[in-house]
Amino acid sequence: MAVAGLIADARALVDVGRDEAVNFRNNYGQAVPLKILTERISSYVHAHTLYGAVRPFGVACILGSYNDEGPHMTMFDPSGVSWGYYGCAIGKARQSAKTEIEKLKMKDMTCRELVKEVAKIIYVVHDEVKDKVFELELSWVSKETNGKHEMVPKDIHAEAEKYAKESLEESDDSDDEDI
Repeated sequence: MAVAGLIADARALVDVGRDEAVNFRNNYGQAVPLKILTERISSYVHAHTLYGAVRPFGVACILGSYNDEGPHMTMFDPSGVSWGYYGCAIGKARQSAKTEIEKLKMKDMTCRELVKEVAKIIYVVHDEVKDKVFELELSWVSKETNGKHEMVPKDIHAEAEKYAKESLEESDDSDDEDI
């Protein structure tokens, strides 16, 4: 689960998701499919927008999973609306990131290639003037991890970060040439 917004709200939704997953496993004897988990959490989030006695959640979340059918990604926003995606973005620079994501042909790329592209997008949309210095953290759920959420291995992470920085320098050089 990746989150953007109020961290305390995100922790509360993680707890809701864990409870839903445990209840599903106890009732059906198997892991909860991502679509059902997303629907349950987003319904809970939506219910908090309906009543004046409770404050709406101030967090957007991306959930990912990998099963026999392949990778799955869903996102829900503070209104409780959820969607399925091949690639999406949340947070401060989400619109710029979405524009970059739309340029990719994700179905034709491997997970390792996508990690490089994601690192590049994060570096491209980061505004050094307005934003703080950041540390790039990458995790994945893929066939290579047997469907488990894990941090990207250090060698792949280093390669992706190097690729991103080189791409950023190339774009800066081409911008300088235009002036």
